[in-house]
Amino acid sequence: MTTQILSGATGVLVLADGTVLSGIGVGATGSAIGEVVFNTAMTGYQEILTDPSYMSQILAFTFPHIGNVGVNLEDVEQIGEAPERAARGVILRDVPTDPANWRATGGLDGWMKSRGVIGLAGVDTRALTQLIREKGAPHAVIAHDPDGKFDLEALTAQARDWKGLVGLDLAKDASTTQAFEWT
Repeated sequence: MTTQILSGATGVLVLADGTVLSGIGVGATGSAIGEVVFNTAMTGYQEILTDPSYMSQILAFTFPHIGNVGVNLEDVEQIGEAPERAARGVILRDVPTDPANWRATGGLDGWMKSRGVIGLAGVDTRALTQLIREKGAPHAVIAHDPDGKFDLEALTAQARDWKGLVGLDLAKDASTTQAFEWT
């Protein structure tokens, strides 16, 4: 892995050990901290990104074509819950393309912006997955700045100092705040 930012990069993933992955920022701008995990699914990315079980995590997809069918309201896993009760960030190999499905009501990039989800594209997600499998899920900060300005030392310190998920009771935060009738 690298510690340098590629020229023209607008997004970074900075691991607690100082490793830096750079690429193209997608979705919301800003930064988010979380535990980096991976998912090997070929479909269902919108459900996965809204699944409360990924709360406080940055999700790397190994499948390269995430976002190509767009998004719609029917594929949101959460019911009436805030975006922060799901994945904090997403790491992709390819930049999401324009939607190519009759069900799409919008594109993944715009949907991520509206939910405040920060993304990074142009990453070898399979190599990142191998790192996670060998060393465990690292703490990291994902950041997107259209100007490509990142304070790597501060981001590394933020990732290193994050207390992580151990001991947290995320179930109470991820649970619905209202009752639903199911028939």
